[in-house]
Amino acid sequence: MRTPFFEIHIRPMFRATDREHMKFAFELFDYDEVAENADDILERLEGDMPPPGASGPWPEEWIALFKRWIDSGKKRLELGTAEFTLAASAAAVTITATGTFPAPGYSGWLQLESETDTAKTYVLYFEPPETPGLGDPETFSLRERYRDDPRTVFVRDGTGVKQLN
Repeated sequence: MRTPFFEIHIRPMFRATDREHMKFAFELFDYDEVAENADDILERLEGDMPPPGASGPWPEEWIALFKRWIDSGKKRLELGTAEFTLAASAAAVTITATGTFPAPGYSGWLQLESETDTAKTYVLYFEPPETPGLGDPETFSLRERYRDDPRTVFVRDGTGVKQLN
């Protein structure tokens, strides 16, 4: 069974209404706060939270996934680093990230993090292997392609946020 990671398995389960109701105690969209309060969050999820009038309780499989995330070490993805290029044609925009993974066995991808009427922001994630690999780290060239779009494109990686156009 795959190891759960905060960014792709846990964070998406927190609904906006869950976040709003818990702001008095901690920020559910923040890894550090969720990891620090994971046992308390789990206790609330196994009890009567969220209450029926405020989006209702989580399905049992969500609670089981949250438990598995805790039991597997509250893992999170790493922010990768790369050189980025943006190529636009009449039909499409292509973002390319090139570089070298930090160690053998890593995988990576560009993921749309947010978008507004004027901008799109992608994030470069690296997923470490379950067990350390042998040999040299691999080079990568990752691409994200979408229909032509006039919005400004940003990429967030381990060195910060960069504007590509």
